[in-house]
Amino acid sequence: MLLTIDIGNTQTAVGLLNGEDVVAHWRLTTIADRTEDELRVYLTGLFGLEGYELNEISGVAVSSVVPALTAAFRTVGHSITEGPIVVVGPGVKTGMPILIDNPREVGADRIANAVAARDRHGTPVVVVDFGTSTNFDVVSSNGEYLGGVIAPGLEIATNALISGTAALRRVEYVPPRSPIGKGTVEAIQSGALYGHAGLVDGIMERVAGELGGEVTRIATGGLASTIVPHCSSVSTIDEHLTLEGLRKIYELNTT
Repeated sequence: MLLTIDIGNTQTAVGLLNGEDVVAHWRLTTIADRTEDELRVYLTGLFGLEGYELNEISGVAVSSVVPALTAAFRTVGHSITEGPIVVVGPGVKTGMPILIDNPREVGADRIANAVAARDRHGTPVVVVDFGTSTNFDVVSSNGEYLGGVIAPGLEIATNALISGTAALRRVEYVPPRSPIGKGTVEAIQSGALYGHAGLVDGIMERVAGELGGEVTRIATGGLASTIVPHCSSVSTIDEHLTLEGLRKIYELNTT
């Protein structure tokens, strides 16, 4: 089975794939200074909860925006399998032309999302990934990566609001009774949820307008299920998009 690991700034998504099937998946808090031993303990425990063992892994695919953890997971990968370890980055085959000024600048997770979206949902396609930042990635009708948009994520925006004010506080990300908040908590909830949904809709419509014609719109990421219900421009959530993209890139580089 293939172990896929997507290391983000806030969360790390871990998936176990048997062929094309995601048989188990987890989300961990990203802590950049975790040691290789700690990571092995986490993986051993997670696998055990689902009835699997580390010795069932035949290969590892990694995307990461945290260099320290990239190295740590690479070491862990070599310690648990004799199979290939594919870390998405410069020199790794993706099967997708990257048509931006400096292809090395594109995050590995964004390329994995684009590859999976093209193959699973067709083109042209725009992926919005709700994580630490809210990223939009655009694939042309010819299957080329055209570029994208990076906006502050929901939690970053809300944290900035709270830290910059004396009287406001953190709230749960649930819809208020009305868009017109009847108290401070509801007012923040309205601004956070509907404000971010409006950001997504505004950017999505502009990007789709640049492409022209019918455009497939896909959402993924840890906060997708929180925001998408309030969006008018995107309704399809593909929870395992990044993990599937990692699988495709792994296979392209090992077969």
